[in-house]
Amino acid sequence: MSAYSTYTDQELTALLRQGNQSGYTELYNRYKTLLYVFALRRLDDRAEAQDLIQELFLTLWHKREELVLTGSFRSYIFTALRNRMLDLIAHRNVASRYLDSFQSYLNTAEGTTDHLIRTKELSALIEKEIAALPPKMRAVFELSRNTNMSRKEIAEALDLPEDTVKSRMHNALKILKGKLGDKSFLIFF
Repeated sequence: MSAYSTYTDQELTALLRQGNQSGYTELYNRYKTLLYVFALRRLDDRAEAQDLIQELFLTLWHKREELVLTGSFRSYIFTALRNRMLDLIAHRNVASRYLDSFQSYLNTAEGTTDHLIRTKELSALIEKEIAALPPKMRAVFELSRNTNMSRKEIAEALDLPEDTVKSRMHNALKILKGKLGDKSFLIFF
């Protein structure tokens, strides 16, 4: 049993301020277990609880000369630990929000990029298949899709009977549906 174990917290705090390591050690030994239980109940992480207590006492030693207590050492040390725990929890929340935000960005960027690539590839495939249509059929199809002209207007513009325009449109769609398969619904957009 050390001689300091009979000292009060107030006497040990005075010794701490003077740089007495034995007084400091006695305060540490007196409160480390109580503080650990207090921190562990709130943080549910043994390593973090131990780290906070170590950091708290390290700071206490480094700032011992500035130490001014308005109440008891016990209330001071528990309040200091509580404040450190609140800082840690706030930091966790910020880190968690940042990670969630970053993950959301990655998911969105990946989806957007993937969508753009697929859209570009699909557009190129559709354009290639339209270009492969017979010239007269392609002319009717492109006028219908690019200018939104009616069959009657296309027939007048190309000097063709309206039934021929209808037949060429039907055949063009049939060819494109056969070549594009399940992607053919996109021709209409």
